[in-house]
Amino acid sequence: MKAQVERKIFHFRFPAGTSRGVYTTRTSWLVKLTDDEGHIGVGECAPLPQLSCDDLPNYEEVLHEACIQVEATNAVPVEQLRPYPSMLFGIETAMLNLQQQSWALFDTPFSRGEEGIPINGLVWMGSFDEMRRRMEEKLRGGFQCVKLKIGAIDFDEELSLIKMLRQRFSKENVELRVDANGAFTPEEAPRRLEQLAQYDIHSIEQPIRQGQWQVMATLCRNTPLPIALDEELIGVNDPYKKEELLDVIRPQYIIIKPSLHGGMVGATEWVTMARQRGIGSWMTSALECNIGLNAVAHLAALLYGPAITMPQGLGTGQLFTDNVEAPLHLQGDRMWFG
Repeated sequence: MKAQVERKIFHFRFPAGTSRGVYTTRTSWLVKLTDDEGHIGVGECAPLPQLSCDDLPNYEEVLHEACIQVEATNAVPVEQLRPYPSMLFGIETAMLNLQQQSWALFDTPFSRGEEGIPINGLVWMGSFDEMRRRMEEKLRGGFQCVKLKIGAIDFDEELSLIKMLRQRFSKENVELRVDANGAFTPEEAPRRLEQLAQYDIHSIEQPIRQGQWQVMATLCRNTPLPIALDEELIGVNDPYKKEELLDVIRPQYIIIKPSLHGGMVGATEWVTMARQRGIGSWMTSALECNIGLNAVAHLAALLYGPAITMPQGLGTGQLFTDNVEAPLHLQGDRMWFG
């Protein structure tokens, strides 16, 4: 088996704002595996700058070393790559693509084109008017679950947006999620959770910065609305440490991004451990191109299907002007394959 690595830069259709800054481009490394018969499999390794635990200055060098191991063993070096989840995810994807010789990585109703995966409509950070316009676009598009990224503009303005939505649509008509990306301080978080809870919020992602386990545990015990952990899971790659985190914090939900949270192997561990503790979860992409997005969707279909009812965070396929063509398409608020 031969392995090649190609660095690719993708360009956003609009500046993608988060509480950590604004993205205009996205760098990925595509891993191509070729077997002795000339069959090819491709996967995407896409660390997020200043967020992924494997956002390294020598990323490409480490990835090349991992590929040498793949060439030598014809297998994915899972334990070697646990500290490098985006690399693990990309190589896992490439190996499955090689084995299946198809974009359909697992045999599920989704991969057979028999059912679509419900997804949330994502409203990126921006000015009040920009966020209102984006929110209304999602509602016109038929989304029954809308996720707002908050924490970049004045909190009262963000509450006004949420209030505006709730005046038009009840919780029975539109499920509303918010993502703070750790924007609240521990001191202000309880009050802000109380304010948000007035509007029948489904959940809030990562209200405070990660790494404050006891503070987060207290928030989760006393919260007026469900809390979902996201960034908190980054860098927690050892299975025993995962169990410790879940047992200490006891969140209502966890959100799984394979590129950030351990590849396919690590994502499966998180979902399994959460289920054992009565903790809910769903899966989202992490600004990958369609190669990574396709892999996340197929993994979600495998772990949560058949007949997924919880909206997944897979609405990033339209982000780039120069995305890779893939057999994925949206119909209303569902992603379909084929």
